[in-house]
Amino acid sequence: MFNPSNSPGHLTFGDLSRCWSLITDVGVIQVDPDYKIVRCDTNFETLTGYSSAELAGTRISDIVVLELPLQELCNHGHLATELGGKGVPYYLRIRTLTGTTVVKECKVIELEGERAGFVLFLKDVEENIKNLFERFSGAFLEDVNLGVLLVDTDYTLVEISEVACKILGLEKEAVTGKPMNEVFMSVPIEYHLVQSTILDGVIVRNHAMSWMNDQKRYELLLDSNVLRDKRGVIVGAYVIFKDVSNLRSLEQQVERSDRLAMIGQIAAGTAHEIRNPLTSIKGFLQVFRKSFDQLGLSREQEYVEIMLDEINRVNELVNEFLKLSKPKNAKFQKTNITGVLRGLMPIIQSEALLHNVQLSYETENHLPDVIADQEMLKQVFLNICKNGIEAMVDGGALSITERVDVQERSVRVEIHDTGPGIPLYVIDKIFDPFFTTKEEGTGLGLSVCQRIIHDLGGQIRVSSKGFGTTFTICIPYP
Repeated sequence: MFNPSNSPGHLTFGDLSRCWSLITDVGVIQVDPDYKIVRCDTNFETLTGYSSAELAGTRISDIVVLELPLQELCNHGHLATELGGKGVPYYLRIRTLTGTTVVKECKVIELEGERAGFVLFLKDVEENIKNLFERFSGAFLEDVNLGVLLVDTDYTLVEISEVACKILGLEKEAVTGKPMNEVFMSVPIEYHLVQSTILDGVIVRNHAMSWMNDQKRYELLLDSNVLRDKRGVIVGAYVIFKDVSNLRSLEQQVERSDRLAMIGQIAAGTAHEIRNPLTSIKGFLQVFRKSFDQLGLSREQEYVEIMLDEINRVNELVNEFLKLSKPKNAKFQKTNITGVLRGLMPIIQSEALLHNVQLSYETENHLPDVIADQEMLKQVFLNICKNGIEAMVDGGALSITERVDVQERSVRVEIHDTGPGIPLYVIDKIFDPFFTTKEEGTGLGLSVCQRIIHDLGGQIRVSSKGFGTTFTICIPYP
């Protein structure tokens, strides 16, 4: 008995005649050297809707999409796995009588002798392709740097990628098979990453949203859509998202730097013009205060005191403006962060005692030196610590922790307070010039701090969830 899997790639028409009737589980087409169909088996007739008589004499290209010549397919061994092929299978696209296209796996064997030509053995590849996509989807979920969630029509999470688990702070085994409302139970419904409307066919493209995982904040770009079967019926939905925190942070840094540079230029140009009249006004008011004191005019003297306080306030604001312009006398040199913080401890401690705040400081042994201006770093640490202490109006705890990130080659200082936290709708604005939640604040302190750290090639990150706020200052070391 002839077995196609033992064929060397060539056989005579007599061999084909002896085995033709034995091949019942695959479609078979015979074509002549001019690529005209000679005949086909009943399986191929059922598949296409054409009879063998209708196809006889028709060029195979009228019904089959050939991307390579049959000789090349035969010689290079694009063979079906079950028919003895060891190479990559060749997938043949076939047009049916109804106008649809079906895909089959194909093995080509060349005929020899007076009835030369080719025989195409076809095999259903639906299961093979299904397995291929299953392998791809498995590799996709494991390897790709995207968060992926799959839900079924019952709004149940059926699959989640490792990246999604890391960003969302979930355990894969704990959430797989759970209803989505239960997965995001601890999050207000408006912040659910997946909404139930997704199963109604609501498509989302490039939707930006924020997600807090413990003390870390992620900026996400999200896409979602439904999954349908061959009949067009919705069988589930997917959500894909990418962490774009670094990109968003860079964009915000550029915007803030531009604004700070503009304000600094304006301040540098106008500070002199403002200070001159202020100095004159302040001098005359001090003369009036002395005269009123001598005359016993206490009420007038009180008015002068108020005006002098307001002038001092304007002066301080001008000084804050000047800090936004790049310092001319910055001394960048090797600086030890631990030394800077230890020098500030008495000042921070006294401020903490005034506000009933417990202070803790955790140092890191052998902290690498950074290239920075020591006085400017003092300004940054003191400003952020003071903000944290003042945020705890009823007392609390302020912790300062040093860390080394060897992978990113940076020194990190984390300043955490147990205050009320920063609302999500405000946290994006705290580094903006003039934005403040304090009644008497200028809104320039954190802007200056950010500019100083950015000039060192570092960054300041802030996270706040529920209660408490953590500022992380990252400064690269050589």
